[in-house]
Amino acid sequence: MTDETDGDAETDGGVRAYTVRLELVDEPGELLRALRPIADNGGNLLSIHHQRGNITPRGHIPVEVDLECPPDRFDGIVDALRDAGVNVIQAGEERYGEEVNVVLVGRLVETDLSGTLEAIEADAEAAVVDLSLAAPDGIDETSSARVRLAVDSGRIDEAFSAVRSVADERDLSVVEPLPGGDA
Repeated sequence: MTDETDGDAETDGGVRAYTVRLELVDEPGELLRALRPIADNGGNLLSIHHQRGNITPRGHIPVEVDLECPPDRFDGIVDALRDAGVNVIQAGEERYGEEVNVVLVGRLVETDLSGTLEAIEADAEAAVVDLSLAAPDGIDETSSARVRLAVDSGRIDEAFSAVRSVADERDLSVVEPLPGGDA
């Protein structure tokens, strides 16, 4: 008798299992809104772990979705989730191997915070997975943002270099974690 796993690999077109961690607002229809892009882009749902009793620091509900699809469709599914406004915390087995926190200080709102975050994601080849903004003197004054980045394993130094470069362009200060810890 042959191993079923080997037989499946030959007949399933190379379908692989993936886990996607999401963060959803606690409102009716949010789970369905998050699942639709998966189905619409060729993903087959295996399981959904909706952790309604847990709340993230931003007051959202963590949801873990196990799905299967051909590897060439997975990035499209993740992009479709993000395009639908779903907060993707982690996508895939090892898409992001490490997380690190940095603090940006300066006129963040005035210098286009969303543009700064987009530049960091593009230049650092990282994903912003969490953001906390503090503007105690108002949005026109100095503010600070704690940004949690998901970075490919072994690329932390490159990510920090890119964050520093973006911050320099926008006249922002960067507080990096000390070696062996998080900021």
